[in-house]
Amino acid sequence: MFQSLSEKLESAFKNLKGEARINELNIANTVKDIRRALLDADVNFKIAKEFTEKVRDKAVGEKVINAISPGQLMVKIVQDELTELMGGKEAAFTIEGNPAVILIAGLQGSGKTTFTGKLANYLKNQKGKSPMVVAADIYRPAAIDQLTVLAEQIGVSIYSERENKDAVSIAQNAIKEAKATNKNVVIIDTAGRLAIDEVMMTEVANVKDAVKPTEILFVVDAMTGQDAVNTAKAFNDRLNFSGVVLTKLDGDTRGGAALSIKYTVDKPIKFVSSGEKMDTLDVFYPERMAQRILGMGDITTLVEKAQAQYNEAEAKKLEKKIRKNQFDFQDFMDQLQQIKKMGNLKDLMGMIPGVGKAVKDVDIKDDAFKGIEAMISSMTPFERANPDALSQSRRARIAKGSGKEIQEVNAFMKQFEQMKQMMKMMNNMPMGGRFPGMKR
Repeated sequence: MFQSLSEKLESAFKNLKGEARINELNIANTVKDIRRALLDADVNFKIAKEFTEKVRDKAVGEKVINAISPGQLMVKIVQDELTELMGGKEAAFTIEGNPAVILIAGLQGSGKTTFTGKLANYLKNQKGKSPMVVAADIYRPAAIDQLTVLAEQIGVSIYSERENKDAVSIAQNAIKEAKATNKNVVIIDTAGRLAIDEVMMTEVANVKDAVKPTEILFVVDAMTGQDAVNTAKAFNDRLNFSGVVLTKLDGDTRGGAALSIKYTVDKPIKFVSSGEKMDTLDVFYPERMAQRILGMGDITTLVEKAQAQYNEAEAKKLEKKIRKNQFDFQDFMDQLQQIKKMGNLKDLMGMIPGVGKAVKDVDIKDDAFKGIEAMISSMTPFERANPDALSQSRRARIAKGSGKEIQEVNAFMKQFEQMKQMMKMMNNMPMGGRFPGMKR
């Protein structure tokens, strides 16, 4: 997401390269290019115009201190304005009541049902939360089936009434069931349509009036750009929803919805989602997103994702093995699994400052570790625990078992040994090595 916008903004800032001061003359082309970049990203013209006017007014006459260049100062001004445009700060997510009721609304195909499962998984992992999902889409049997599969996958309860065609009574009965079974969060997945119609709007409004949710989340497909913003306005006029969820951020999207929706409906983006995996749901932080748009990465989110996968006890155990040069193939396999749980590999690399641009044209597949995993899986427990014991005959067997050439196995063994030496060197440094979850 935002790749094209990021490139065009970077190009715009180059207009100030070599300038000693920002003034009306040298900023004119930069502001024009920024506006064009926003319009190309499918941002509404009025919003793009107002945004660039604010940037220009802030920038003109701004003193440039010796430590930074006019281009760097302009990046900071644009970052601040992008952050403000997308909400300024993280929006609160309210879970009140017993049970707390969360209503999910949006068009068909926006990712509502998948998001319902992701949100249930997100809340399940929070202390004291016991969610139940409710299949209140009475028109699409596949939606009930999909939510049932997702609920089983993440281990949460689901309430559905396949023969009932009254969404209001389904929602009300689900709340009664939640109280009876001590579920303290109810997430209701409502019906969607391919386009807005009066029947759908009336139905979801009736469900809202009947269950009085503490949160109404409007789910929007980020790939639909300005159309998503127009749809959000229509829903908000009827539902007065409390927040927006942007889905499919891993798709080929220009970013117009993320940049325009808060301005248009004055409701915050609360969550962003990508992919189909149930753990790919993130709280929306406007400042972090602005940094990513400007190619600054998002190291804070990357660290949080790493911390979520590592526990202190395991990290200390791993550190001891590394210090004793006992890091083995099983440890390596475990670390690969932790990395894979953090999300899409290319997205993760894009969070590292300076790396996103370097890998933008590189095809990094989620199964990039598949060959390595196959080789390790073809080893015996003894071989995994004793990397030095892998003779040529053992390597030949591993190659055959993993469907690899002996040269590939030998190359992996060499890389593994080099990695172990690097770890050893890090731990011999004065400050010691640092690994996710480790403390000093």
